Amino acid sequence: MQATTTRGVLVQPQSMALKAALVIGGSLLLWLSAKVQVPFWPVPMTLQTLAILGLAAALGSRLGTAAVLLYIAEGAAGLPVFAGTPERGIGLAYMMGPTGGYILGFVLAAFAVGWLAERGWARHALKLFIAALIGLALIYAPGLLWLAQFTGWEKVLTFGFWPFIGGDLLKAAIVALGVPAAWKLWKGRQQA
Repeated sequence: MQATTTRGVLVQPQSMALKAALVIGGSLLLWLSAKVQVPFWPVPMTLQTLAILGLAAALGSRLGTAAVLLYIAEGAAGLPVFAGTPERGIGLAYMMGPTGGYILGFVLAAFAVGWLAERGWARHALKLFIAALIGLALIYAPGLLWLAQFTGWEKVLTFGFWPFIGGDLLKAAIVALGVPAAWKLWKGRQQA
């Protein structure tokens, strides 16, 4: 069994204080990303999946997942951190609504993408794009299963997949290009 490594991630903090700051900063980035709406067809998109995939690729499985879990805990506590809050409710009531499965998927995606990043996938655009696609699948799978309780199976793709997949593929591509570019920049600074 291979030991967990952080050599493949962009940020490798040694102190607990820096790790805590990165987790808190990551949760705040997720909060902000949920509130930003970018005009897109057929529906406006938020930047949550971009932030989740990017954080996981940069921080790895432990810190990336910890940032997502802190974000979810903030939402469960009633803070309006999620997209559409407080207008569509807050806290556990919001989390038990139609988007609850996607929120669970955020945790799964952060862990999986971070785990792959720790093994060097974040250094290569194609590998990171594949990791991001795996992350998206892990967001959509529980999201669609949960949403089907509200829409029925016949409408779940219409309401929970097709309007969002184009934007999410674009966000996966941005992460796949951006994080390896940051790696090259960081490597160049260390050698200078």
